[in-house]
Amino acid sequence: MKKLFLPFIAMCVFINSCNNDDSVTTQPELKLNLNGLENLGANYKYEGWLIVNGNPISTGVFTVDDNGVLSKTTFDVDATNLSTATKFVLTIEPTTDPNSAPSDSKYLVADFLGNTAIVSTGIIGDFSMASGKYFLATPTNGNANPESGIWFLDDSSGSAMTGLNLPTLGAGWKYEGWVVSNGMPLSTGRFSNPNGSDEAAPYSGTMMAPPFPGEDFLMNAPTGLTFPGNLSGATTVISIEPEPDNSPMPFTLKPLSGNIANPAQTGVTLPMVRSLISFPSGSVTR
Repeated sequence: MKKLFLPFIAMCVFINSCNNDDSVTTQPELKLNLNGLENLGANYKYEGWLIVNGNPISTGVFTVDDNGVLSKTTFDVDATNLSTATKFVLTIEPTTDPNSAPSDSKYLVADFLGNTAIVSTGIIGDFSMASGKYFLATPTNGNANPESGIWFLDDSSGSAMTGLNLPTLGAGWKYEGWVVSNGMPLSTGRFSNPNGSDEAAPYSGTMMAPPFPGEDFLMNAPTGLTFPGNLSGATTVISIEPEPDNSPMPFTLKPLSGNIANPAQTGVTLPMVRSLISFPSGSVTR
């Protein structure tokens, strides 16, 4: 027994020394605490990026379920890149992505102040001064069903003028107008310039439309609706959509909305309300 005692003590000292080895380190981590992101479906994903010396470095990809829960919130990151990064950027990327660079659809940005960065949609645009007006009429059938059409213009002077005050969007994003009638969202068309026509007119009549975003709901009614429609009691929304678009439904970002009266007021310029509560929020820590 005496011969075994000293080796036993030596072994204990060795094990204790190993357990207290100051050289053991953990992998640096980037942590996301984000609210308000939506499910992008099977064809798109979110990807985070650190901006280091002006260059984007991927932190990894994740998805979001229908409840807004992120599939992953903690990411292992190179220590030097993490400590020297000045910004965090979140983009929307194709699930099968042939390009290793960030897409044009840059969604959130966060400037590091110490080890924390508060995210915002400032990389898309400044919507603090956004405003909107709309007018109910059906110019594409000679205004025969004025309660069936909506145009984002200001006619209060008797001459049609731009009704939307919105910042210019960069590549990767477009605006889209909507009305939600009987619980069904109907697109009035995507557009980049509020002082010009939108990109589609699937429901309008055959007469010339004003050169502003909008739509007359006169024909080609979706299943469950009857056209000419009646927008009384409907909601109208301007959304900001990724380009290319990931869904036929309105995206999370909705800077302007309006409630159409019941019965609808036609031939009168009506206001929209600015609301940023739909915009994502949260923070990034390192």
